[in-house]
Amino acid sequence: MSENFDEVLSAALQLSPGARAMLADHLLESLDWEGQERIDAVWAEEAERRVRAIDEGRTQLIPGEEVIAKLRSRGK
Repeated sequence: MSENFDEVLSAALQLSPGARAMLADHLLESLDWEGQERIDAVWAEEAERRVRAIDEGRTQLIPGEEVIAKLRSRGK
């Protein structure tokens, strides 16, 4: 890595957690490309579809604790 990168990283790590989160958000936002808006729209549509399915009773909800217990039992 370049010396400049190391300096920027060192300075960023000295920021408060909130400031680091904002910096990370800005950096990630700078990586967005023109297709990101379409991806965001598709995910929003999917989220709305899932909420409708829940509201209409077409989806059975499983408590998080039950899901975690099942996943943990698989690893044994």
